[in-house]
This record gives sequence, C-alpha cells and structure tokens, in this order.
Amino acid sequence: MPEMQIRPARPEDVPGILEVLGAALGETALLKRTPELWAWKHQVNPFGPSIVLLAWFGDRIAGVRALMRWDLFTVQGQQVRCVRPVDTATHPDFERRGVFKALTLEAVELARDTGIDLIFNTPNPRSGAGYLSMGWREVGAIGVLARPRIGATVRPDGQDAPSLETVAPGASGFRPIDKHDRPPRGLRTPRTVEYQRWRFGSHPTVPYGCVPDGEGAAVVRVGVRGGRTELVLSDLLGGAGRPGVSRASTFNRGSYLAGFFSKGSPERSAAIRGGMLPVPWLKTLQLVALPLTELDTDPFDLRSWDIATSDLELL
Repeated sequence: MPEMQIRPARPEDVPGILEVLGAALGETALLKRTPELWAWKHQVNPFGPSIVLLAWFGDRIAGVRALMRWDLFTVQGQQVRCVRPVDTATHPDFERRGVFKALTLEAVELARDTGIDLIFNTPNPRSGAGYLSMGWREVGAIGVLARPRIGATVRPDGQDAPSLETVAPGASGFRPIDKHDRPPRGLRTPRTVEYQRWRFGSHPTVPYGCVPDGEGAAVVRVGVRGGRTELVLSDLLGGAGRPGVSRASTFNRGSYLAGFFSKGSPERSAAIRGGMLPVPWLKTLQLVALPLTELDTDPFDLRSWDIATSDLELL
C-alpha cells in the first residue's frame, strides 16, 4: 500500500471529489452532490474560494477536507475571518488510516497561515468527538422554534419534497432586500445584497422564496423530515418581523413552520410573537469552534453569537 499524500485540490479533481463524498455520505432528496453545488459552495462563495485538501493513496482520492470561507462581525465592529469545515469525507475503502485527522490538522495550519481568525461548524455526533480531540470546544446546542399547522398538509412523495409553490403558495421567488443590515448583537453574518443573491438567489438545488413584510421579507424553503413536509424559516431580512412570520405560517401547507434565531435577537422575538415556540426537548445541532487568533468576544459562549437558520444550514 503506498503512503498517503496530501495536496490542494485542483479543478480537474472535482469529479473524483464528488465520487468520494457520494460513497461516504450519500445523498438526500434535498442534498444532491452536483458539480454546480460544489462550485456554489467552494468557488463562487462571496467570502472567497474554499481551502480544499485531498488525501491520496496512489492514484485514488482517499479523503476530502474542505474549509468554506465565511465572514462574521462582532458587536464592536471587528471583522472575523472564518472557515467552516464542510464536505469532509473519507472513502469507505480507506477508513481507519488516519485520513480525517491528517487532513484536518494540515488544513488548520493552512487556515492559520492565511489569516483565518476562527473555525466553526456543527459536526455530526460521529465526527464531533474527533474535532474535540483536536482542540475544538463546544459552544452550545442549537434548538428549534416551531409552529405546527392545524389542518390538512401536503405530504412528501417518498423522500422527494413538494415544490415551494405547493407548500407556500403565497411566497414569491427570492429577491434581495436592498436595505442596510441591522447592527450585530454578537458574531453575525453581514446580510449584504451580494450575500443574499448568493445565499438564497443562486442556490443550485434548493429554491428559496420570500414572504413580503414591509420593506423586508421572511425567507423560506421546503424540507422533508421524518416523513413530513416542513416549511423552514431560513431568515428574516430587512426588518421583517412578526407579520412576515405570521404570513409564512398562514401560507404554510406543510406539517409545521420551523427555524432558529439566537436568543435576544429581534428575529427570535418576531418569530415567537408570530406564533413559533421553542421545542424544549429538541436540539438539532451542536455548534463547536476553534479560534486561531485573539478575538474581542468569547466564541465559546453561545450568547456571543447572533445567528439564524441560514447561518447553520448550507442547503
């Protein structure tokens, strides 16, 4: 067996990368591992191209490690240059050979050398222990706000999600909100027009829609979970508040409306006033972080984060 070699990914490696991701992680009805989705995440991301490393054994790609660039801002106005570990996989033929750890440690050093301040992600339980063993620390569990629908609902066709038009007939196609973003109350993604166009307007596999609310809008998408159709409240943009949430609930033909906003944020307040309630027993994700430089906020305190569903999901 040849020794493992690690090198940066090249454009011609994308088909092999997708083959590894498919073999290791599979696909879902909403997550199709296409070249277009890879390009959306890692090449045309407005925060910059991703750091992507590959582990090779001979002429085969054994593992993939992608660090997706992301910018946050603190309450004090400090820009925090981040990366997010996504699309990480070891091909089943090469498990238990240290591929995950070797790729991760080298990627962290490369991120440090290129001026990255913070790494954050929401690993699954299987990989979470590995991150913690390499220096990541837990920030906190991410809960859910939900409002069930009373009445008939649109059911998924197997694992295939119904269309946005069917589940939320009052929603329009996404269009960016050209309004200055509110000041951050913690680590917050700047909701620029460029970001909105990329994040919601150009996603290659999942359509997002708008529910108008004054000068702003509630941003929604359709999902399937546990055999039920869900309408996900991904974000509230441009000052959208309780009316936008209430309208999204009124339009919803799925089993429930679900989303997340940080405690203390105006969006969380709007969601609760719009009829969404915390589900106390349900924690969907675990946020972890690894600072690489000194920050003027505590990244290990969940109260230091000002995030929404759109910051956590990358559908």
